[in-house]
Amino acid sequence: MRECTRFYSFAQWGFMKQTLVDIGVNLTDKQFSGDREAVVERAVEAGVTTMILTGTNCQESIEVAELAEQFAPYCYATAGIHPHDAKNATDEQYITIKELLAFPQVVAAGEMGLDFNRDFSPRPVQEQVFEQQLELAVNSGLPAFCHERDASERFAEIIKEFRDDLSGAVVHCFTADKKALYRYLDLDLHIGITGWVCDERRGTHLHPLLKNIPADRLMIETDAPWLLPRSMSPKPKKRRNEPAFLPWIVKTIAEQTGKTEALIAEETSLTAKRFFNLDQGE
Repeated sequence: MRECTRFYSFAQWGFMKQTLVDIGVNLTDKQFSGDREAVVERAVEAGVTTMILTGTNCQESIEVAELAEQFAPYCYATAGIHPHDAKNATDEQYITIKELLAFPQVVAAGEMGLDFNRDFSPRPVQEQVFEQQLELAVNSGLPAFCHERDASERFAEIIKEFRDDLSGAVVHCFTADKKALYRYLDLDLHIGITGWVCDERRGTHLHPLLKNIPADRLMIETDAPWLLPRSMSPKPKKRRNEPAFLPWIVKTIAEQTGKTEALIAEETSLTAKRFFNLDQGE
């Protein structure tokens, strides 16, 4: 373990360790099956002291709640049904999700939302499941952790009906355009930025938008094990992303906004702790 930690030494990349919050980690993914504990240890060593583990279906939501308990106090969890899995949603699953939302380590409802890009579930079914989960979020008092792809207008129409009663909502892994961004900001939604912003092939359109996201609405995430920041040098041999790499996202945001990395770390961490109600007198 000490050898792995040295490999991920942030001093060699020129980073000063900051206290960071990663709002989206898929720790149940099979890519982490051999070293989950080490992944969490490396994250904490890199200053990522809070991780929100994502639940994308009923079974996975149970698993991330258990992992959050196992890796307390560093990990928390969400519970929900991703639009890809909407076609498989049942009444029994809604009951389970509702029960999970009462667990102390579960801090948001979701991942929920709409995906009109891949359409793994029929769109009317996605919309129905999204609405039902927004109702669960409202009733639980927890914020909504949301997914949206190529569905910005319909997504906004649906969430608008619930917005006054929601404690909060974040569009995680935001990759859309300026029109979608302002549509979400007008609804007082939070925005999650991933390593997509570090991708010179497809993420540069986000660079000028970063200055338009208020500091109290911006949060950061790795969406690990996916979206490894392409700006990393050297890159890990397996090309697997993990929460320890969150500082690369901070670095890109700082470069594009003219703020210091320390300020981005401070602002995004404070915003995330408030959003997920994790403030503990800090």
